[in-house]
Amino acid sequence: MGKIRDNYKKLRDSIKDDVTIVVATKTRSFNEITEVIEAGAEHIGENYVYPEAAQKYEELGDISIKLKWHLIGHLQSNKINKAIPIFDLIQTVDSIDKAKEIDKRVENAGKIYMPVLLEINSGKEKTKTGFLPVIKKIKEALIQMEDLKHIEIRGLMTMGPQEGNPADAKPYFTLTRKIFEKLKDVNTINSKMEILSMGMSNSYKVAIQEGANMIRIGSLIFGKRE
Repeated sequence: MGKIRDNYKKLRDSIKDDVTIVVATKTRSFNEITEVIEAGAEHIGENYVYPEAAQKYEELGDISIKLKWHLIGHLQSNKINKAIPIFDLIQTVDSIDKAKEIDKRVENAGKIYMPVLLEINSGKEKTKTGFLPVIKKIKEALIQMEDLKHIEIRGLMTMGPQEGNPADAKPYFTLTRKIFEKLKDVNTINSKMEILSMGMSNSYKVAIQEGANMIRIGSLIFGKRE
C-alpha cells in the first residue's frame, strides 16, 4: 500500500491546479479506489454504468456522495436510467438523440438537470461514436439542443487515437480545442463551454499543452491492469 497514493500525489503536484484529474477506475478494486481517494482524489471516472459503477458507488457508501462521478465510457441508451442517479457529469454524449434521451429521464431520477460534455470524434474513426469535428454542424447541434430543459452542456471531450506516440495525438487535441474556443460564441441557454476533457495516461501532457483543463488518468496512478 502507498504506491497508488504516491503516484496520485506526484501527478497532482506536477500539473496546474486548474487542471482536473478524473481518476479512471475501470476494473480497479475497492481498496485501490479508497487509497487514491485518501490521497486527495475527488473525481472518479467509470466506463460502465452497470454493474461496475453502480456496485462501486454502493460499496463506497457515504464517501460516494462526497465525490464527483464522471461517465467516461460509451453510454448505452438502455443504461441511461441507471446512469443519471450516479453520475455528476456524463462526458460521452455522442449525438443529439442521446442528449434527448437523457433529458427525458432527468426529472424521474430526482435531478433538475444533468451536466454533460459533447464527445468529439476528432479522429473521424469509424469504430468510435461522437460528433464529427465540423464546427458548423456542432453549432447547429447546440442550437437544436437548446430546448432540452434538463441538460446542461458544459464543454467537450475527445479520446483521440489511443495507440502510438503521444505526440501523434496533438493534431486531434488541437482540433478539438479550436472547436471548443469557437463554440464559446454560441449563446444558447443550456450550453457554456467551460470544460475541455482530453488526454489519458500516455497523452495527458500533450493534452494540457493543447488546452485541456480535465484529464482522465488510470494506469499512471494504479499501474497496468493485470
